[in-house]
Amino acid sequence: MSSLEEDVTAFFSLTGPLAREAQRYAERPGQMAMAVAVAQAIEQRSTLVVEAGTGVGKTYAYLAPALLSGRRTLISTATKALQEQLFARDLPAVCRAIGVPVRTALLKGRSSYLCLQRLGQARELLESHQSHLHRWLARVEAWAQQTRSGDMAEVAGLDDRSPVLPLVTSTRENCLGSPCPHFRACHVNQARREALAADVVVVNHHLFFADVAVRESGVAELLPTVDLVVFDEAHQLNEIGVLFLGQQLSSGQLLDLARDTLAHGLQAARGQRDWNALAGALERATQDLRLCLGGERRASGRARWAGETPEGVRPSAWQAALDGLAEAMHQLGDALMGVEEQSPDLTRLGERAREMAARLAAMREPPLDTPVARWVEQGAGWRLVLTPLHIADAFQRRVLARDGATPGSWIFTSATLGTDDALGWFTGPVGLRDARTLRVPSPFDFSAQAALYVPPDLPLPSDPGHTDAVARAAWDWAGRLGGRTLVLTTTLRAVQRMADAMSAWAAHEARTQLLGGLDVLVQGSGPKHELLRQFERAGQPGARGAVLLASVSFWEGVDLPGDVLQLVVIDKLPFPPPDDPLVQARCQQLEHDGLKPFTAYFLPEAGVALKQGAGRLIRSEHDRGVLVVCDVRLRRMGYGRKLRAGLPAMRWLEDDQAMRDELDALVTTASTTPTPSA
Repeated sequence: MSSLEEDVTAFFSLTGPLAREAQRYAERPGQMAMAVAVAQAIEQRSTLVVEAGTGVGKTYAYLAPALLSGRRTLISTATKALQEQLFARDLPAVCRAIGVPVRTALLKGRSSYLCLQRLGQARELLESHQSHLHRWLARVEAWAQQTRSGDMAEVAGLDDRSPVLPLVTSTRENCLGSPCPHFRACHVNQARREALAADVVVVNHHLFFADVAVRESGVAELLPTVDLVVFDEAHQLNEIGVLFLGQQLSSGQLLDLARDTLAHGLQAARGQRDWNALAGALERATQDLRLCLGGERRASGRARWAGETPEGVRPSAWQAALDGLAEAMHQLGDALMGVEEQSPDLTRLGERAREMAARLAAMREPPLDTPVARWVEQGAGWRLVLTPLHIADAFQRRVLARDGATPGSWIFTSATLGTDDALGWFTGPVGLRDARTLRVPSPFDFSAQAALYVPPDLPLPSDPGHTDAVARAAWDWAGRLGGRTLVLTTTLRAVQRMADAMSAWAAHEARTQLLGGLDVLVQGSGPKHELLRQFERAGQPGARGAVLLASVSFWEGVDLPGDVLQLVVIDKLPFPPPDDPLVQARCQQLEHDGLKPFTAYFLPEAGVALKQGAGRLIRSEHDRGVLVVCDVRLRRMGYGRKLRAGLPAMRWLEDDQAMRDELDALVTTASTTPTPSA
């Protein structure tokens, strides 16, 4: 056993520093096994992929070996919320237990930090009638006088979807770089300097891949200096990576370019060019492309762009719209080229115009030697996207083996990485088939703590009445339980349909004083963290009770231990949408390779997503609950048995009576179940 393994084993022992630091500490064999494996990977400078079930304690299992090794470490996790939790809670706790001072840093993307240059220009960009935004801008201006970090998350009450944020933060496109008059005081640069001086740096996957794609975030400077990289919530790497490693061009980017050109052109080069005409031409070309796609008449979504023209679009109109857009961008770029020396803003605008023109040209002529997916996405605006099908080649070439100047040890971990011991669902698309893999099961007793019910009499998901039937059943179960119910759907359309029905039932029951009433919480009605707080409050003893209806973003990142959540209802098996352009391109490639898409792609994807959704139910050793999957294919089809085998070994409920009895038992025991400590 190496010295690091010995240190790790001692750290997690009943007499070790963690036991002295944590209350009610209990040794977890799975956590110890993972921590030892991480220590071995660090010592051997190798790659390790670990699936660690809920309750293993995977965060401490990689943090402790990393800190005990003394190696400089980069940790990347899935979201900014998880990034902040890791930095503010988990990392300091392990540092205290070890008792060794460690310099840590949190590094976010550019758009998370206040831009002093854009803050000074923000009032000029606001219309006089936007009084609400003026009030928020005043709050940001006051905060800017005293903030040290410039992290916009410090502004109390500011929603991360607020339209004020783009006005006071920068993007790669509009950042002036070193010519900026605020370059030395720049909060982004300050965060990067702190990261370069730290022993442990915490980033997120979006930031990591943005840097891999364009070397923009500062991770490029950081990566060669660290000895260990850890990807937590690694199951998201492929889907995040394909978007960042491809090409994108959106109507929002072009309209921002037109707006910024008009503002800075009139300010720094008034009279030298017809800025109104140039900006107007780009705006019209952007709008023409939207009209070509169907404008307001076309439903939101993605249209595959496999040949010269996206599906459902007239070829002549499409090519004319692209030509018009290219010409407007070319004219704007030429106009800026002659005046760029007059201000840093105009210099950067010229670079932006040329970058976007080159991006459009590249997207019109995709590479022939690499399997890619290309599509048009339409919602409030439009977006053109060209991506690789998987990140394996790019990840190997641009990250793992970049000139031999990358860290020797790589750890990839998540609660859900596949349905087989080789974890092929994850390792294949990411290009890690030769890595060591380890599966550490959850320590929870699922057969005692949880039950699985697949209603035998609901319509098939293809039946038009399926969503209504699921809504009625879920409402009845939630009423029997007193709320504490999370309904996960595979589409936002199903969320809204169920929300309409349940809200009507809730109003009727309130009028007739039935069941005591339940609140209906709906994804999209507020920020995710606020909805979860409301749901948690509704699950407290004596509270009204609630049903939370949500789709894809709530299938993970929801951690509600105790009696707050005791029923998770999944509307149907989460197969990838067959009409999605990326899914279609992947299926086409599998068929080209002689594989069956259903077996090689759809089934593994559904299995992993189902495990992810099911993982919302049991979050501690005290939890009790029921998982309901409202899809009879899980009972009847052969592949249903395979999917069930991938779930934790919950007790099987055979019929409606068994389901009602289980809910009644949960109601009886809820008041006596201890609430786990943080």
